[in-house]
Amino acid sequence: MLVGTCTLTIFINDVHSLKEKRHVVKSVIERVKSRFNASIAEIGEMDKWQVAEIGFACVSNSRRHVDEMVNNIIQFIERDGRFEISNYEVEIL
Repeated sequence: MLVGTCTLTIFINDVHSLKEKRHVVKSVIERVKSRFNASIAEIGEMDKWQVAEIGFACVSNSRRHVDEMVNNIIQFIERDGRFEISNYEVEIL
């Protein structure tokens, strides 16, 4: 069994409150869950209104499948357009 994990730090444009930030982050999380069936959550930077840290994980018996899923999720999040990914770390366990 292989587990792929990724931690993303994003900078959210055009938000002026924590409420607006939560709306954007929650939207992204729900879209990733429904499209990829991956475990995903906001894991850090909870009190900063323009920065969010999101983590996700996927499980498979194939390293190739884990790599594809992680890369597809990252690309899907990048295409959103409401924010920029400033940093990400991928780990395969």
